[in-house]
Amino acid sequence: MTAERTTARTPAAARTRPFWRLAILHARLGFVETIRIPIAVLGNLLFPALALIFFVVPQRAIADDPVLATAAVAQLGVFAVMSTCLFSFGAGVSEDRQQPFDPYLRTLPAGPGPRLTGRVLNGLVWSYIALVPVVLVGWLLTAASMSPAQALATVVLVVGAAVPFLLLGLAIGYRLSAKAAIAVVQAVLFPLAFAGGLFMPPEVFPDWLDALSKALPSRALRDLVVQVTTGVDAYALAVPVLVGWTLVFAALAAAAYRADEGRRFR
Repeated sequence: MTAERTTARTPAAARTRPFWRLAILHARLGFVETIRIPIAVLGNLLFPALALIFFVVPQRAIADDPVLATAAVAQLGVFAVMSTCLFSFGAGVSEDRQQPFDPYLRTLPAGPGPRLTGRVLNGLVWSYIALVPVVLVGWLLTAASMSPAQALATVVLVVGAAVPFLLLGLAIGYRLSAKAAIAVVQAVLFPLAFAGGLFMPPEVFPDWLDALSKALPSRALRDLVVQVTTGVDAYALAVPVLVGWTLVFAALAAAAYRADEGRRFR
């Protein structure tokens, strides 16, 4: 009886441990590959912080106001996460698909789960790293501040903030070539950032742009992050809009992965 129970439990344990071991291995591989190209790392890390230094810090009416300064830091923090996810998964996945090692990995019996999980873990790590310069600039040069509870909630919210744009990046990366993916990522990222209120507060938008902005995932995410960090309420449909876009991006990512698999492994 004991032997039978042990035998019955062994396959499940064997399946569980290798999956996470492989996922962490893929995440570490992705992390190492990224830091081997310092300019790619510096671009993602420095641009949001430089935007804060050049456009927020000199405006002392904003920088010296705790609510306005915190909102500005939150907006550019959202942009940092968006940029990291779209470039890491959009441009990064498309570049990996052109490497000879990629088809070999796709044929291994482990399946796509560990590799995709590793990509997600790597993207989350870089999302947190991308926030460090923005937070430091906001802390040192502005009146931005948060309570410990707000800071903890923001740390947790980064995961939810990364997921929709991570999925969008996967959809772009598995659908397009490397050159096309970089162009599309840029064409998607900056309009979403501008129209989503990440570079200027939505309060200054004209009515038509404000209405359009509220239908975008970047605006929904921006308002939710600002609500968590400052207490200013987000608009009523922010959560449904973000969830809806997340489902759309998930469907696009799944379709792109299947299409890529169909093209390359018929």
